[in-house]
Amino acid sequence: MSCRRHGGKTTIALWMLVAAADVAIIVASTGLVALMLVLTILAVTVTAGVFAARSLGRRDPEPVKAVMRRRA
Repeated sequence: MSCRRHGGKTTIALWMLVAAADVAIIVASTGLVALMLVLTILAVTVTAGVFAARSLGRRDPEPVKAVMRRRA
């Protein structure tokens, strides 16, 4: 048992399932308003993540090198 790896895909999947169950319990206890609030927060988070990923992935154009020419 001591050589068991931590942070694997199964562990993450289990914690995501636990988080989804927690959200379901909160929605069941508070009602539809909490569901709409959770969906709004989720939409804002996903939108911000997509925006951040696109802005980090975009490369800045390289400046054009100025060529100095001598007059004859």
